[in-house]
Amino acid sequence: MIEFRNVYKTYDNGTKALRDLNLRVNEGEFVFIVGSSGAGKSTLLKILMREETPNSGEVIVNNTRLSTLRHRDIPYYRRTLGMVFQDFRLIPKMSVFDNVAFAMRVTGASTKAIRKKVPYVLSHVGLSDKAKCYPNELSGGEQQRVGLARALINNPALIIADEPTGNVDPRMSFEIVDMLNQINRNNGTTILMVTHEHALVRKFRRRIVEIQNGELVADSGPEVDYYV
Repeated sequence: MIEFRNVYKTYDNGTKALRDLNLRVNEGEFVFIVGSSGAGKSTLLKILMREETPNSGEVIVNNTRLSTLRHRDIPYYRRTLGMVFQDFRLIPKMSVFDNVAFAMRVTGASTKAIRKKVPYVLSHVGLSDKAKCYPNELSGGEQQRVGLARALINNPALIIADEPTGNVDPRMSFEIVDMLNQINRNNGTTILMVTHEHALVRKFRRRIVEIQNGELVADSGPEVDYYV
């Protein structure tokens, strides 16, 4: 599903963001990525999203070698991912319905398919009654649930969540991670979540990968299913 092989990334200013990183995430896993600020977590995500490329090493996502991905194919690759951001990244002038529908429209989905699927996904994240609202009419937690619905709408095999609880209160933080947890359990969707919230990591007891100074320093290993 995801594999980093001997990945190095050094920025033009000399910052060594990743140093010989080796990491494998199997299909269907839920993995927390932790580490202090500047540890290399953001660089890891940027490489996964093909916003950055490593200086050396290989990254493979869903059998796609990112080093051989042509520039014109990057948008199509990104459409196979579900992205959830700390700052929500909703389009202010679009309603909740249209923010979620937009992710389908860019893939060429029909109006009929959009009208059928968007309400279903909104109901899945508890926002059926907010479809006509605009982002500025929603709480931070509600905006993040819109972001989660948008990430889900195209049935991605992989969801990447970058500090998804950073701008919501503790109760909503738990709810957001619990939704991701249920998506992983019910759909088999692989989840990669960067977080600083160690209480959530302890609560959900999933695989934990720690990065410090660009190196993988701890890995709890392939998940044990604590719910069996």
